[in-house]
Order: sequence, then C-alpha cells, then structure tokens
Amino acid sequence: MSRTIKFAIIGAGSVSFCPATLGDILLNESIQSVELEIALMDILPEALRVSEGYARAAINATGREAKLSATTDLRKALEGADFVVSAIEVDRYHYWSMDFHIPRRYGFRQVYGENGGPGGMFHTLRNLGPTLEIAQAMEEVCPDAYLLNYTNPEAKLVEAVSKLTRTPVVGLCHGEGMGIDQLSQILEMPKEELDTQVAGLNHFGWFTKIARKGTGEDLYPLLREKEKQMHWLAHWDELGLTRLMFRTFGLYPYPGTNHIGEYIAWSDQMLASALIQYFHDPVGDNPWHGGQTPEFVYSFSGNPTARPLFDRSEKPLAGDPGFEASFQLTEGKLHTSGEYGIPIAEAIYFDKPTHIGAVNVPNHGLIPNLPEGMVVEVPALVDGKGIHPIATSEPLPHAIAQMIATQGTIHQLVLEAYQEQSRNKLLQAMLIDPTISTYNNAVALIDEMCERQKDILPPMHW
Repeated sequence: MSRTIKFAIIGAGSVSFCPATLGDILLNESIQSVELEIALMDILPEALRVSEGYARAAINATGREAKLSATTDLRKALEGADFVVSAIEVDRYHYWSMDFHIPRRYGFRQVYGENGGPGGMFHTLRNLGPTLEIAQAMEEVCPDAYLLNYTNPEAKLVEAVSKLTRTPVVGLCHGEGMGIDQLSQILEMPKEELDTQVAGLNHFGWFTKIARKGTGEDLYPLLREKEKQMHWLAHWDELGLTRLMFRTFGLYPYPGTNHIGEYIAWSDQMLASALIQYFHDPVGDNPWHGGQTPEFVYSFSGNPTARPLFDRSEKPLAGDPGFEASFQLTEGKLHTSGEYGIPIAEAIYFDKPTHIGAVNVPNHGLIPNLPEGMVVEVPALVDGKGIHPIATSEPLPHAIAQMIATQGTIHQLVLEAYQEQSRNKLLQAMLIDPTISTYNNAVALIDEMCERQKDILPPMHW
C-alpha cells in the first residue's frame, strides 16, 4: 500500500507563504515518491478561490499528481493532515498601521509594530485566538501532526501553543537567512562557505559562531575588520543599528534594524524610514475610519521616495485584479523558497536527518541564562523522531541575555492578559517594555487600542 503525505495550509490567501509553500512541496524530491494531498484553508472564500487556482496551475506546471482541496472549514482541512502550515493574518495592513502609529503618538519609542513593543503586544492578542483555535483543533482532528508556524509574532504565539495545548509546534522564520546574506556581503565570501550557529529570540537573534567551512577558521576577527572598513551610511536602514550592536555587544545580530530595534529603547534614531511607515496626513486622511490604509514602507532600501508623481495603484485585496495577479507563476515555473517548513516535514516524514539553521522552540536548557520555557531561536537537527534543538555551547553574554530575558517576561504577561482578559496584565507588560513612555500614556494607549480593535481582539477588562 502506497504512503500518502498530507499538508494543510491554513491562511491559504497569504500572497507570501502559500505560493512559497506549494513550490517547496511540489518540487521536493522525497515528497514526489509518495502520494500527495494538499488542503487549502482560508476564512475568505475569494482569497481561497484565487489560491486554489494558483495551486492547480502549480500542480499542472510540475506534472505532479496531487489531491487538492480547498475549504473554509478548518477541521475539514485538518482531517488526516501530517503537517499543518499556518500563515494567518486578518486585514494585516489595516491593523498594523494602528500598531505602528498609535504607540508612537503616545510617546512609545517604537520603530516597528510587528513583534516587539506595544504594537507587537496587540498584534499578539489578535493572532493568539486563531492560532490556538488551529492548535486545539489539531489536538482532536490530527493529534500527531506538526504545526509549522510562520505567523507573527512568532515567539509569543509558539509559546502560547506550547504551554496551552499538546500540539507539536515549531516556529519558523527566514531572519537567520537574512543575517547570513549580510555576513556574506560584508565578508565578501559565498554564503555556502560560512558555518554559522545562532541563539536568541526571533527577530533578535545573534550569531554565536561564524566560521569558514572546511577549515573551522573563526571569521569574527575578519568580520570586525571588514565592518570598520564599510561606508557608515551603507544600507543604513538594514545595517546601521546592527553594526552598532555588533560593536557594542561583541556578537553580530540579525535580521536588521527594523526588527532588532523593536526590542530596545534607543533604536528610533537608527531607522530612517520609521517616519514614513504608513504615513498619512491626519488633517485630511482618516485611515482607520473608512479611509484607505496608507502604504507600508519596510525600509529605505528600495528608495520608496522615488515614486511617480501620480501613482494611482492601490494595495490589492482579495477580489481585486491585483490580488489575483500576485498569485501567478513566475515565467510559468515554480521555485523553492528557502523557508524551513517543508525541509522539516521531509526530515520527519522520511526520517532524513537534516540540520536546520533556526527554529523557535521552548527553552529547556537550550540557552542556560534565559528563562525556562520561553520560546527561543536556536538551530536544530531533525529526523524521523522529531525536532531536536541544539543547545548553545556557552551562555549568551550577560547584556544580550538580559535584553532577551525581559522579553520573556513580557511574553508571559501578554499570554496571561489573553487568558485572563486582563488589561491590567497588559499594562504590566507595557510598563516593563523598554520603549515605555509614561504610566498615563500606557493606560490611554491600551484603552484606545482596545476600542479601535474591539472587533478582532479578545475581550479585555480592567
């Protein structure tokens, strides 16, 4: 009897992760040796229709045989699943624009609003319920399946699933790969020649080892030399803060200023694009009350100011031609993404030992000077028996560990705020966050955000 492997992709309307995951599945040689089933699930029927059309085109382009289904019913999608890929977000840019803007208006020194700071806390509270719903449904429908989570805030969500459910879960992010690309550019060496190891927090990770493959030569001395030779403003939004952190704390952090900067108080001077992220004129624009969500600017790397005078394009949403156009095969071909989810699935299902550069898992002795049970980012070996995180050979430097440990306490408080529906626990988290402004501003921020996002947040009470 032939074997069948089933993937359930939850949040199949994701322009980023659905096509990437499908490409990784359909082009994987090991998966081609067994029968394949793919279930797409999204809460938006129109987004699901588009992603299903893309999936059928992708299957045809590879000549691969696969049983494909698409549904808005979570449990139906999960039936018989071996691996569940989660990349979910509701009205992402609409709510993110609040996460970015409103904390700053109350004086919080927050350069980004995705994973850290008060914006990251509300992002967590919005995604905790749906993520736990997926994990709890998996407990009943496919209890042996792995949850491969791409949804942010990565560490906080994985910590909730690991503490509140029995579902095997791992958080995955390409930030470590972005850091390796940076090292390759600075060292002027192919990244294939680099032997690295990381430890830390998602979006606040640190290279504890940078060596030359084959010889084992420590490349940190060369990196320090090369960094001093670099033009100071080169790739500023990506590397300016990174370089200062490297000089100050001795290890090279990743993935870049906007993410690293979420976790520290003085980063607001290091991200030039912070002032135009979701820029709008408050006199005439009302983006959160029926107005158009302003454009998201990731960084100045792509020079967002070099725009035509009259750019009449709008951000594509499900149902718009632009959204459907984003689900198109590039040159009629599929490509692998470099994401870790499907290589992990391959290693487990086929018992094919594989080294994975970074996974987000609970800290059980992995980094000894970080809180037990908080989710950390470390390498792992994966095989038929599961995911085996690799512990650091020595503790992180004290200053780095302290910055991360503070975030571990915040993780726990935000999770308790969700469980207890407690604005007071959320206030505690904000008052110890490095980007804090004042007590009164924190209270006012909580009240305003809970009102503005009440349709998607869990109930929260004083």
